[in-house]
Amino acid sequence: MNSETPVASTAGRLLAAAALVAVTSLAAAAERSWRGVDEMAPEDRALFDPAISTPRDASLDYVPAEPYPFEAPYTAEEMGYRSAEFVHISRWDYALVDVFGVVTSSGYINQGASVGYVETGGRPGFEGYMLDKKAGEIYSKWLLYDVFPPENEGAQQLWLPYRTDKSFRTKMDFFVYSPQLRRVRRQPEPRRDQRFPDNSQTFDDVIGRDPWEFEWQLLGTDVLYETLRFPTSRPSVTLNVPGQGFVERQGASIKPMGENFPHYRADGGVDCWVVKATAKSDWLPGYNEKYLVLWLEKHTFYPLRTEKYGTDGRLIMIEERNAELQNPARGEFGYAAMMTTYWNVDHDLIGYSNHDAHTLRDWTPEEIDMIFTPEFMRRQWLVEPLKSQVLIDAPEDFFLRPHLYPDKFPGERNPVLPAAVQARYDAQEAAGQLVFESPGAAAE
Repeated sequence: MNSETPVASTAGRLLAAAALVAVTSLAAAAERSWRGVDEMAPEDRALFDPAISTPRDASLDYVPAEPYPFEAPYTAEEMGYRSAEFVHISRWDYALVDVFGVVTSSGYINQGASVGYVETGGRPGFEGYMLDKKAGEIYSKWLLYDVFPPENEGAQQLWLPYRTDKSFRTKMDFFVYSPQLRRVRRQPEPRRDQRFPDNSQTFDDVIGRDPWEFEWQLLGTDVLYETLRFPTSRPSVTLNVPGQGFVERQGASIKPMGENFPHYRADGGVDCWVVKATAKSDWLPGYNEKYLVLWLEKHTFYPLRTEKYGTDGRLIMIEERNAELQNPARGEFGYAAMMTTYWNVDHDLIGYSNHDAHTLRDWTPEEIDMIFTPEFMRRQWLVEPLKSQVLIDAPEDFFLRPHLYPDKFPGERNPVLPAAVQARYDAQEAAGQLVFESPGAAAE
């Protein structure tokens, strides 16, 4: 005789069903690369602190009280702070060649190259920016000298970015020199969330965003196997490697975190935290970007992939990077962007920036006082004539549009494309190289 009551029997069946759902969910998670927070492996759970409110620093009430760079377990906010270490222009003293370009949906390609000099003005790294500089102080100096195309040679830009907060919002002073006019002119500050003319990235994509301007949430973990994708028509690239000269590298051999990164998985993948950063309206009033989704390498918190979504929730842009350990003395903080692509979805513009010939420098006080000033640009003096061979020969040889990953983190991402852009994306995936719109096709 069964003495179990109907209520107890029902409760038992519900518990069994819930257990079956949980087991099924975990089994499904094991078959895919990404996992939500509730599905994370125990070793990842041990590294994550779910707290959303933590003590604040005594002098900076918008910064966590725990000393940077923090210790595990990490809150989502702390992960965001760690990722701010790795902006497009690295936070140390160096010289480089920045080779950049953009290709349109019709196949028009526009490229340029500038030799750049970067001076940090103090302690390197995000810690120096966050703690050593006060709002309203210049925290770095960037001088860019155009070397391509030939008609632009000698044109220069001087960027003087500021440490900002809620009360001081000016991001930089900006000067340009025209060899034709032989004059230096101060320019208005670009709007942070608007893309540069004839390009796909915004001012903030280049200069970086402050982590205290966003609310941070951990979505889960994922594994990335590639970031930038080379087309079948351009299987290799020649890089200027300091100490080695020009070196040809197969595109398929260029890994997301560089050749000697110690934390690759056995299958070659890169373990990542996936976080969501939602813009704070009081810090970023009227900002065009509602939230970002970032894939952060799990050990360094290097941002390998960033998706931007507009105020209406639609996908605006995808940025992907290949990093390289360019400053070994800084250990896990010494990784820098080597190749970056920016895909502006609205206009189907694909941009790239390749930081070639990365050369560490120890600028003397005399060099700093002389080189990083508007007056110096009038001399048209190329201090260190670094060379590069990474310009792209033809539109078909451009980097592919990034992966979309439509099934990852549903409900938190909306990687939907306009129909015409989706058609070109599908054609690209089938061809292994960019496919452009037909002549006379309607513009997006």
